[in-house]
Amino acid sequence: MPKPPPTSPPRSLRDHVQHSLPPYTGPYPVGFLEIELPAREPRPFSPHIKRNNEFALKLDTVLFAVYYPAEVRQDSNSYNNNNNSNGRLIPSSLDEDKRSRPKMQSFNNTQRTDPGGEKQRDGASALRPTRRRPLSRVPWLPRPRASTCKGYARFLSVPRWPVTAYVAVTSMFTKLPAYRNAKLSSRWPDTAGADHHGTVVSNYESAETLKKRRKSRDGIGKREHNEPPRFPVVIFSHGLGGSRTLYSSICGELASFGLVVVAMEHRDGSGARTFVNRAGKGEDLKSQGLDKTAGLPENEKKPLKRQRKDGGVKTSYKIDYLFPKGNAQDTSPNNPDGVDKELRGAQIEMRLAEIEEAFYVLGLINSGKGHTVRRDNLRKANNVGSSSLGLDGIEWQEWRDRIDVKSVTMMGHSFGGATTVQALRSDRLSWINQGILLDPWGPATPECTEQKLVHKPVLSIGSEAFMHWAENFDCIEQVCKEARAAGTLSWMTTIPGSTHLSQTDFAILYPNWMSLLMKTLVNPERAIYLTVRSALEFLKITLPATQTRFADAWPDEQLLRSADSETSIVSDHRPDAKWVAARLKIPNEFSIRLRGMLKWNTSLASPAGFASQSGEGEIWCHRSPEADFVNLYMRRND
Repeated sequence: MPKPPPTSPPRSLRDHVQHSLPPYTGPYPVGFLEIELPAREPRPFSPHIKRNNEFALKLDTVLFAVYYPAEVRQDSNSYNNNNNSNGRLIPSSLDEDKRSRPKMQSFNNTQRTDPGGEKQRDGASALRPTRRRPLSRVPWLPRPRASTCKGYARFLSVPRWPVTAYVAVTSMFTKLPAYRNAKLSSRWPDTAGADHHGTVVSNYESAETLKKRRKSRDGIGKREHNEPPRFPVVIFSHGLGGSRTLYSSICGELASFGLVVVAMEHRDGSGARTFVNRAGKGEDLKSQGLDKTAGLPENEKKPLKRQRKDGGVKTSYKIDYLFPKGNAQDTSPNNPDGVDKELRGAQIEMRLAEIEEAFYVLGLINSGKGHTVRRDNLRKANNVGSSSLGLDGIEWQEWRDRIDVKSVTMMGHSFGGATTVQALRSDRLSWINQGILLDPWGPATPECTEQKLVHKPVLSIGSEAFMHWAENFDCIEQVCKEARAAGTLSWMTTIPGSTHLSQTDFAILYPNWMSLLMKTLVNPERAIYLTVRSALEFLKITLPATQTRFADAWPDEQLLRSADSETSIVSDHRPDAKWVAARLKIPNEFSIRLRGMLKWNTSLASPAGFASQSGEGEIWCHRSPEADFVNLYMRRND
């Protein structure tokens, strides 16, 4: 059990009143960008799949959030003057919902406002020293919040008003511990606290290999340490009902350790609800997205709501969860019709196209064209779902050559895990070099062919609930076998006591519901901790040396190395057949909960996690490479 993380930043009043997310534990504060850009080639996918006489899968824009290592500067007007024990400057708890901000100059040079409120044009006269705008934390629930709640109600097939009311009381105004449009960090991480996080030398490495790797990293470091670091990239794909903020605990935690994490919000009908802003003038929007070919019979069509009451054309539209026709519950293990392969396959193809678009945007930012991204960004003031700040305040020149896009990691949960598998099989996405699957949905993964096999390192971190789903387990095991047959690394692991939502923010915000309904046993924060630490250990092995120069600051608890082997796995939490994949089974549940009520430290949600309840290991390993093979791979990678 590692030592606890350094002292956390102070909690604001809203964090005490509503459900809150824990602060990140890495050496960096975390910044947050929100970007929506028109697709380079707008197009439909599987045009025969329609709803209400329109293409159901249509790529108009790409939307994603960027979690990144930030630099918080001390400013008596914007921040508290005290630091935490980790050396971070602690931003004051400012609310970006407040509209009564003092007039002060923004970070960017395109347009500035002096204290008197007059705008200045670009040029030397506009470059005089300015005061920084106070940073604001990011809302967890995407805007417009009430409409997003209704989208979740529709996704769950429950009445919308109770859901909206409950979320309003519990988490509608919950904030991420990340700061919008913060400055990209230009410092190297302090490794002094690495042991505090449990960082140790990898047992996979021999003394000779370790010496060579350190010499390689140190040699590069001596040449470049005076330059700002270049951060590795992770692209995250959400599961069904997900969004760009639903996995903020994992994305932000990775960013706090020096990774740039691009969290996609897919527009393929897999999210609960998302909003698309159209680009162009009104006259160009009248026919955008319409398909006048034969579709549904007239008696099944719904009236189109493209005209506003004032006669204008709507500049945005929403996309709700797309239920498969005649097979709405294709996610259920007990569904006799199985997965709607046609729809899910088309959605994955669209997701891969969105990922390509996001990677292209990263390339623009990395090449010094961030001002172009800001100009074309559709998430700006007065657009639906947007912050009034947009991308104001970003110093784009500081992003030039600061992102290492040569070896990108793909990561995804559930359906996002299936997307990750297909990305690892794709020759088109050659810049993706390794993948991390979080409780992947195996049956939705397209079947492999001899031409399309996983040939890159892969790590699967599953839940115990999905481990008991035999079909899903076999699918993921086959993916790991593909990677092994291709001569690369693969791990297949399980977090005992976890259920499918244990790797989402829902588990942290609603732990009691997770325990009561899904019979989750692992502490939710511990599940996130184990997920992120396993991922960092995997990346430490698979990333090239140029991307692991500050990996000494990453925690390395040997979770993959010390995981219990499959032969030693014993679980008495297998559910009845009708609850497979949905929840676990807790023997003597009533007596356990009663003891938990009488003595708080014996509750199911013990801070030490599931291991403290049964004495079992915190990670189960079903498949893993031999230590010699890992060592050989690392030598080749150098």
